Amino acid sequence: MKIGDLDLGDKPILLAPMEDVTDSPFRTICRRRGASIVYTEFISSEALVRDQDTAMHKMDFSEDERPFGVQIFGGREEAMEGAAQVAEEQNPNVVDINFGCPVYNIAKKGAGAGCLRDLDMMQRMAETVVNAVDGIPVTAKTRLGWDEQTIKIREVALRLQSVGIKALAIHARTRSQKYKGDARWDYLKYVKETPGLEIPIIGNGDVTSPEDAKRMFDETGVDGVMIGRGAIGNPWIFERTRHYIETGELLPKPTIEDRIELCAEQLRRSVEHHGERYGVIIMKKHYGQYLKGIRNSRQLRAEIMEEKEMQPILDLLYKFLDQEMYVAA
Repeated sequence: MKIGDLDLGDKPILLAPMEDVTDSPFRTICRRRGASIVYTEFISSEALVRDQDTAMHKMDFSEDERPFGVQIFGGREEAMEGAAQVAEEQNPNVVDINFGCPVYNIAKKGAGAGCLRDLDMMQRMAETVVNAVDGIPVTAKTRLGWDEQTIKIREVALRLQSVGIKALAIHARTRSQKYKGDARWDYLKYVKETPGLEIPIIGNGDVTSPEDAKRMFDETGVDGVMIGRGAIGNPWIFERTRHYIETGELLPKPTIEDRIELCAEQLRRSVEHHGERYGVIIMKKHYGQYLKGIRNSRQLRAEIMEEKEMQPILDLLYKFLDQEMYVAA
């Protein structure tokens, strides 16, 4: 699959942009574990054009993350134009537009999934961003529609293609569904069969295992699969999915030692990147999944969530690991 001149290979597995999740430490780990491309958290165009520190920090990256994309959102074309130019200065491999965030405070301003209520505006916004950058491919991520009555995803895909969008990721739910109910994979197949559509279509929604990813490829014909919540605390999903697609063989799930060690590494990276206070806070989204299903881990999770500094958390993790390894022996 190619996004402009960027070749991601056959059947790429992408890390979805997620607020307060896909920071540089997590992106680095996911790339090392086989993600074909990673994306920043979604970044406010208004914040970028005002040079706000928090927004600029979200774009910080290491070369180990390449290829990576910067995702921006907003409801004003002028701000999106300026934000795209700011993002371009970071020299990402891709600039991505968020047309899918279902959060009310964002959508009500015409940003995120709010663009699905005005396709003319969505098209103008996309064209503005495409024209604002020089040589960097622009992609977009959206949903099926605002609600069940406004699903016009084929029209959306063709409109975005017509103004220069190089690939479209589709979360196969409507905005009104948010994250509830089943993702509607049949619509991904429907879009792929759109006459005249040539850009790659990337499927997203309810992919939490290698088997899910293969089934999405097989059933829908999408060009790539994007994994979001299924990667939280589970970066191994990328390499395990790639191996399964290529060989039909499922690699073993990570051991308790694997999970504790990678969780500790991400915590260290998080503190180094964000500073101790926020680095500890942002990791709270990850512990539950890193430790999910591990015997006797409930009390460990509760204790970790109370800590405000890195070293006590590392001590708790390694003490727990030593106990589990002793019991296993």
